[in-house]
Amino acid sequence: MNDKSEKPDNILDVALGETLGDRYLSYALSTIMSRSLPDVRDGLKPVHRRLLFAMRHLKLNPETGFKKCARVVGDVIGKYHPHGDQSVYDAMVRLSQEFAVRYPLVDGQGNFGNIDGDNAAAMRYTEARMTAVAVALMEGLDQDAVDLRETYDGEEEEPVVMPANFPNLLANGATGIAVGMATNIPPHNVGEICNALLHLIKFPNATIEKLVTFINGPDFPTGGTIVEPRESIIKSYETGRGSFRLRAKWNVEETGRGMYQIVITEIPYQVQKSKLIERIADLMFQKRLPLLADILDESSEDIRVVLEPKSRAVEPAVLMESLFRLTDFETRFSLNMNVLEGGKLPRVMSLREVLQAFLDHRQVVLTRRSKFRLGKIDHRLEVLGGYLIAYLNLDEVIRIIREEDDVKPFLMNSFKLTDLQAESILNMRLRSLRKLEEIELRKEFSGLEAEKAGLLELLDQEGLRWQHISGEIKEIRKKFGPKTELGARRSVFSDAPVIDLMTVEAMIEKEPITLICSEKGWVRALKGHVAIDDKIKYKDGDAYKFGFTAYTTDKVILVASNGRFYTLGCDKLPSGRGHGEPVRLMVDLPNEEEIVALFVHKPGRKLLLASIAGRGFMLDSDNVIASTKNGRKIMNVEEGKNKIAVCMVIDENHDNIAIIGTNRKMLVFPLEQMPQMNKGRGAVLQKYKGAHMGDITSFKGEDGLSWPMKGGKTRTETDLTTWIGRRGAVGRMPPHGFPTTNRFS
Repeated sequence: MNDKSEKPDNILDVALGETLGDRYLSYALSTIMSRSLPDVRDGLKPVHRRLLFAMRHLKLNPETGFKKCARVVGDVIGKYHPHGDQSVYDAMVRLSQEFAVRYPLVDGQGNFGNIDGDNAAAMRYTEARMTAVAVALMEGLDQDAVDLRETYDGEEEEPVVMPANFPNLLANGATGIAVGMATNIPPHNVGEICNALLHLIKFPNATIEKLVTFINGPDFPTGGTIVEPRESIIKSYETGRGSFRLRAKWNVEETGRGMYQIVITEIPYQVQKSKLIERIADLMFQKRLPLLADILDESSEDIRVVLEPKSRAVEPAVLMESLFRLTDFETRFSLNMNVLEGGKLPRVMSLREVLQAFLDHRQVVLTRRSKFRLGKIDHRLEVLGGYLIAYLNLDEVIRIIREEDDVKPFLMNSFKLTDLQAESILNMRLRSLRKLEEIELRKEFSGLEAEKAGLLELLDQEGLRWQHISGEIKEIRKKFGPKTELGARRSVFSDAPVIDLMTVEAMIEKEPITLICSEKGWVRALKGHVAIDDKIKYKDGDAYKFGFTAYTTDKVILVASNGRFYTLGCDKLPSGRGHGEPVRLMVDLPNEEEIVALFVHKPGRKLLLASIAGRGFMLDSDNVIASTKNGRKIMNVEEGKNKIAVCMVIDENHDNIAIIGTNRKMLVFPLEQMPQMNKGRGAVLQKYKGAHMGDITSFKGEDGLSWPMKGGKTRTETDLTTWIGRRGAVGRMPPHGFPTTNRFS
């Protein structure tokens, strides 16, 4: 038995951190190079490349019949891509969806999903074949155009990259998330790409600004209207990073009697129509779309979403602008041209670099295909040379074959033939000995000689190679360009109109209301400006907390103890019948948080925020408006330590701040010492030891500081010299008779 101290040979002592780092790095590189990022040359990820290669081996050409997708997926995962069958099928489905891919690579037959987000049928029910675009991507694979490598099991070979006689990266775009990096490239119009490539061949130093005159911007499969400024588009293509603002396409249809309806015919790329309509219906239920009466989905194969306005007085542009701001009728598609350069190095490229990489790849492919063809020509010329020698000495050749024992060496020595020529002569058929056949051979020989001379000249002169590539690009433009149904531009460009959405608020009828909020957070709006008295009823165990008058056109600011500000529209508040509704159903206010303040928003006012820890700051009321239910984070608070205790509106005539702690220490300091911030933790207003803030208020120094006394009386102290100090001091005991509640009001 071995000693316990002895270790087997296959166990090594290594640092855990170092080992984890190495393993994670290997995983990251594998994800970047073999899964998530496309190759700049053919625009394909490995799974797409293997799908097309497998379909090519199955001879699923555009002119042939379809085969079951399960057959294709089986070949892919069995021979080339050892991953899950569902992930491979999902990739195949996407390559066939006309609303997902600008130039589909797979021609699907059956249910391949739809723009509503419905999934495709199972792979055993669907069939597929390649499109002409896919065939163009693989043109030249049999002519040594690219390198081949062994598959994962070493039994097959697969291409490292496709020859790519089609600018697939820009034409179809790409999306992927790797480890520590991502890529997001929108699709473009192939006719425009070809024009830019032809210009770049003539002018290799062309600027991005010039190239953008050819490639105006993305061309999405689902169309839509791009409203991004040209300057922004140029900058995005220069850096390889940016975004494009995309809107739905719409038009107005008259319905008679002065009424109309808006019809949406195209929606932004990668937006699911069903979820978009659900979102709009939810906003209507929340009363956040006051101009919209109804939405109808009348789509069949083409998109047709009908919007009905509340009244004929609503301007169509104003209604659409409100939808653009609140829904996915307007989206931003980000640009991040992070690709694999040479199939190895991930890098964010500019538009010109991507186009140049494609052209350089086509140069390599052309050179390799030309050399491959030269080899085939040399082989054939050698064979034809032997045939012609045989025709010139036909009787002697026949005699040698009939009489000699070792025919092949004898032929080679007699007529100075190579081994290939002698073997070819011996393999000739008797019918090839006709005179007509000799004429055809001489014609073929001279034709191949001319082709060889042309290929040698092509390989020797770079200018000729660029001419040849230009011809190929023109052929792509002719086959898939703007004059074809597939190549016609779908996305259009427009300037976003400047619409004043105050018109939306003007559509709300201005009516007086009285807002009531209880201690437990139940809110209601009574009609008219009424007195808040004992006649107003509350739920058992609940009581009055806030109340004020307002109008239906006003916005109400709710301040919570967690440092968030929420905005409520008075026109959306529940009616005064009953006890109202919990405010927590209207905003995302956690149950454990309290409502600190509730007041009507008026532009241009100053607010004062203070926490129980004695920290605070001032800010403009215009900066606290929130557009979502989640509110707006203004003050950073710590659980149980720094929650908001007071939020108050500062009177423009006030010039002093008074603060008191639960330790019965009061401090007065000038308002000008209060810091102004948009958000944050706040500055120290008063120091405490074993206590916290009791209350804070602002006042005018000339008028003095007032507080309530017992019996309903009010006391005012004008000489505050004893308590005046700098912000952040401890303070002194308050005047005799100050309330034990430590409150100024």
